[in-house]
Amino acid sequence: MPFLESVYPECYLSHHLSDQTFVRYQRWLYERAGIYLHDGKKSLVIGRLGSRLQHLGLADWDAYFNFFTSSVESPAQKAEQQIVIDLLTTNETYFFREEAHFSFIQQEILPQYLDRSFRCWSAASSSGEEAYSLAMLLMEHYCHPWQILATDISSRVLDVARHGVYPLSRSANIPLHYLQKYCLKGIGDKANGFKVSRALREKVSFQAVNLQDNLARFGHFDLILLRNVMIYFDARSKQRVIDNIQRQLNVGGYLFIGHAETLQSVRSSLTLISPSIYQKV
Repeated sequence: MPFLESVYPECYLSHHLSDQTFVRYQRWLYERAGIYLHDGKKSLVIGRLGSRLQHLGLADWDAYFNFFTSSVESPAQKAEQQIVIDLLTTNETYFFREEAHFSFIQQEILPQYLDRSFRCWSAASSSGEEAYSLAMLLMEHYCHPWQILATDISSRVLDVARHGVYPLSRSANIPLHYLQKYCLKGIGDKANGFKVSRALREKVSFQAVNLQDNLARFGHFDLILLRNVMIYFDARSKQRVIDNIQRQLNVGGYLFIGHAETLQSVRSSLTLISPSIYQKV
């Protein structure tokens, strides 16, 4: 039964991620990204990183950890650190997620900016669906200059975002007239996918960013989307991110968080305008 040999190493490794070693991964990710993996996430680490041990031919989880955290940093080590971050921080997203937010932008925010430019930041953009959704909205409903910065800590999802190519199934939430105007359906062996138009892609700037770092270099924004990411931070990391974010928000500007999130546990100078929508007044 040769198929047992191919799965045996992964099964073997999964049983040897001890609690003590798991804590090393917890601390490293927290120090690097501010993201806390609670104890129930051990299976996530095993599932997402187990293949890396096999690929590198390493004997156990401690050997892998030592490989990408040794004191002498090599290009291979830095590359592996980014792979670990990519694999442990990638989150689900989709076009026009939390549609009420986009309606609020169109109906309540844009009319306030009819005589000036409009700067937006998709701060945890993942693979780009949020930023491109906002870009479609602005292309249709805002006739003055606008900019969108889209950032994420994962270089892998940013590569997907820059290319703007998605499975056709991901188009389900895109309004039909947006889909027809700003997306191109694949043909031939690409018939099951679509690509965001060049005109739209050129309007969004994607950059790798750790939200725990100083963000002053990006300037100030009228709208910041920080949605469905704070649930991965503990109180200390969440406070640091909110401090960083609100410093980059213009007076009168808006911050959107996920509907399942709240700022009640952090100190903030922002005013709650509507559930999950805050304003700097």
